[in-house]
Amino acid sequence: MPTTCIRNADCIIAWDAANRRHAYLMGGDLAFAGDSIVYVGPHFAGAAETTIDGRGLMVMPGLIDIHSHPSTEPFFRGVREEHGVPEMFMTGLYERSVAFRPDLAARRCGKEVAYCEMLLTGITTVADLSGNDEGWMDTALRSGLRVFLAPGYASSVWTMTNGWQLQFRWDEAAGKRGMGAALALVDEARAHPSGRLGGIVCPAQIDTCTPELLRDSFDAAAERDLPITVHCAQSVNEFNEMVNRHGKTPIRFAHDLGILAPRTILGHAIFLDEHSWLHWHTRDDLGLLAGSGTSVAHCPSPFARYGQTLEDFGRYGRAGVNLGLGTDVAPHNLIEEMRLAAILARVSAEDITTTSTAALFHAATVGGAAALGRADLGRLAAGMKADLVLVDLANPWMMPARDPLRSLVYTAADRAVRDVYVHGEQVVGGGRVRTLDHAAALAGVVEGQQRMLRDAPSRDWGGRSAEQIVPLSLPPWT
Repeated sequence: MPTTCIRNADCIIAWDAANRRHAYLMGGDLAFAGDSIVYVGPHFAGAAETTIDGRGLMVMPGLIDIHSHPSTEPFFRGVREEHGVPEMFMTGLYERSVAFRPDLAARRCGKEVAYCEMLLTGITTVADLSGNDEGWMDTALRSGLRVFLAPGYASSVWTMTNGWQLQFRWDEAAGKRGMGAALALVDEARAHPSGRLGGIVCPAQIDTCTPELLRDSFDAAAERDLPITVHCAQSVNEFNEMVNRHGKTPIRFAHDLGILAPRTILGHAIFLDEHSWLHWHTRDDLGLLAGSGTSVAHCPSPFARYGQTLEDFGRYGRAGVNLGLGTDVAPHNLIEEMRLAAILARVSAEDITTTSTAALFHAATVGGAAALGRADLGRLAAGMKADLVLVDLANPWMMPARDPLRSLVYTAADRAVRDVYVHGEQVVGGGRVRTLDHAAALAGVVEGQQRMLRDAPSRDWGGRSAEQIVPLSLPPWT
């Protein structure tokens, strides 16, 4: 296999295996052949068919996004940023999910837009929690990303007949059929010869699935040696619903059902029993997560827009919970999520030392890899997959790059991402996606959003227009 060597990189974020942490290697080389890294160190003495001048560059591992909804989130630009329902504890999740639904043609474009955003921001691996749409696997393959398909299914769907009460329309047979179809797609993805596709078992939400479906899903994941992910402890509404049904917090319910384990990824896990919004009488949930080895997919942006936050990221880590990051919102920018997660943790803890840039970067790489069961991702070391990002240190937003990772996270973000490689193949060059037609996909999303907004009155409980549900930020000129 031909070898590519990045020589004399100003900075490589290399994996220090002895201390199990990332470390700066200044003025080093990185070589990869095929889909794997063969060397990281001061000087590569081997032959290389292709040489990349690393001067002025930082080389870092590709970012790992363990919770994303590419088929829907691009359509909520201009819709979800300030859409909250005070009567539902500020969240706009449920009303938006009922009233605004992009159609199949639009969702295909949404996936492409989201995949482009991910690539441009240095994401090389994503857990895609989309619906099981026709052509999904083909889109994932064309993107060049490393995609873990997580087709969601459930025993019920959310519905509303007023503006303050969440209701459930149950169809247990549909949940079982959805699980069967999801497992078939996951099995097909895992068998694909590209080596870039994986699968995750994904019962959608802890409150929309029966205990039987959740347990069967966990058993199916164990049989296939796959991760399982479920939204859990994501809202006050959900917390109260699970207490009313079972007399237990969502985390305690999941624990007692036997679905918390090292293969389990909980989407969000914000509203634990100790959260200040709940005033609950126990303080057990964090210990249950840590003791079971369960991972948490932390997605700060959507909840911060509702005035909510996980309390706090640093505390979860110190308790022993494996943390990863996700982009549960547009833009799909994990660097910005790192920045916001750090800031919110310090605000909620009232302590600047509660977490660090290193801890957030660990979550966005090694933590995500651990959640997915992939020790060959998220690290730059020999034997790891050649998923890497080249950052332009001469970008004005990076300068001065005394501490290049801090400059990237707190200032430059995606503006400094120059090139991205996945599985040894270049998918972004000079800040442009090489695998998908970003402009065409965006045009499809614009048209799809127009259809979605037009159809909102037929879906909304009160027959309201999109403008009534989510007014524009400024009034029209009169």
